[in-house]
Amino acid sequence: MNLALRDKFMLAAAFLLAAIYLFPLYWMYVTALKTGSAMFASPPSLWPSDPQWGTYGSVWESRNVGRYLWNSLVIASGAVSLIVILGTGCAYVLARYRNVWVDIGLFLILMLQVLPASLMITPIFVGFSQLGLLDYPRTAVILAIAAKSMPFFVVLVRATFMSVPMELEEAALVDGNSRLGAFFNIVLPLARNGILVSAILIFMQAFGEFVYSKSMIQAIEYQPASVGLNSFMGPNTNEWNNIMAYAAMYVTPILAIFVLLQRRIVSGLTSGALK
Repeated sequence: MNLALRDKFMLAAAFLLAAIYLFPLYWMYVTALKTGSAMFASPPSLWPSDPQWGTYGSVWESRNVGRYLWNSLVIASGAVSLIVILGTGCAYVLARYRNVWVDIGLFLILMLQVLPASLMITPIFVGFSQLGLLDYPRTAVILAIAAKSMPFFVVLVRATFMSVPMELEEAALVDGNSRLGAFFNIVLPLARNGILVSAILIFMQAFGEFVYSKSMIQAIEYQPASVGLNSFMGPNTNEWNNIMAYAAMYVTPILAIFVLLQRRIVSGLTSGALK
């Protein structure tokens, strides 16, 4: 197989895999436009003959989707801000003062990520209840998400800081900068892509968080979009077009963020690969 033929084959395979991966998203948007009878037609149509564009508007108003999305944004932004502020300094220290015990400790802490949120929610709920944090439910969820995602952020950003040569900091110190000045003026700008990517990944995860929010937030006015989507579910659920319309409005902001920042995400993912 010559080089040109191999490139065409790889390109065709990439398009095929992309189509398979993106088809569920397409089906979600299309199902939201179908009528009740069209959803259960056999064989199913790839595009409705009579698109119901008003479904999005009716779901937005009847389910108050804007409030749910705002709560998701508040929770995700709060968690990411807390993680970035505390985790960046922690990652920098662990990157500059390295030894085998630090690596072992990071590995053990990272293993806690394997534990599902459903297992962690009971002790967290009891502890937050005793501290009175459940009186501020969104703050409680922000703290729970931050505690869960902090090790992941620290490990990723630590790799980015390790790719920044220490000689640059030493040169800045020789030129009269303090350790803090060298960090903010030299190291942090070079590591911004890695920090941004880690923050985006955690934001996406926090925006779709369900278990902590469902358990800790009882007041409907503070519930995020993931809990709002769950409110559709029931033993006699049949409004799948409304469910898909809600889901489309829920995931579109995340898709938009990913598309707009894809170049930075790719550069950030590879920023710690080479020294």
